[in-house]
Amino acid sequence: MSSGQESVFSEYDSDSSQTSKLLRKFKETPFVPIGMAGFAMVVGYGLYRLKHRGNMKMSLHLIHMRVAAQGFVVGAITCGVLYSMLREHVMKPKE
Repeated sequence: MSSGQESVFSEYDSDSSQTSKLLRKFKETPFVPIGMAGFAMVVGYGLYRLKHRGNMKMSLHLIHMRVAAQGFVVGAITCGVLYSMLREHVMKPKE
């Protein structure tokens, strides 16, 4: 292994706990946990509404919930990409 690769691996090995690694990743990409939380909220709401769906068919209810969950995740991914582009290209310090 070259010395350049060893320094990259040693940087990741220096954080010993999984929590610190997870927090570092969340700081680098803040929209990932937002997307995961939104997905969980849509699923929870869908399960709650499943009980009170009235005469709506089960398949139609599940399709609506799937589209809502996917829409939230795609929206969070889009916001994350725009945020990273803004951070890297617009607010990039002059070199």
